[in-house]
Amino acid sequence: MPDNQFKTRLEIAKSKLLRKNQNKDKNRPSSIGIAFKMSTELVSAVVVGTIIGFILDKTFGTKPWLILIFFFVGVIAGISNVIKSAKNMQK
Repeated sequence: MPDNQFKTRLEIAKSKLLRKNQNKDKNRPSSIGIAFKMSTELVSAVVVGTIIGFILDKTFGTKPWLILIFFFVGVIAGISNVIKSAKNMQK
């Protein structure tokens, strides 16, 4: 194979690889977006759990107990969602 033909093919391969790497970087979310997503998952789980506990407490008249129980269930659910998201991002 002549030297000139090899250089041409090498340049074509390099340009294809460069374009492929640039497309990968565009599809990756920013760090602030990832942090916002994780914090939203955690806070929303806690808020939903607390609201459910408040409604059930008001309905059954067991004032602080169901709020506390569902608050901690929300915390556990939120933390598990954040851990699951972090594992998916590592793949």
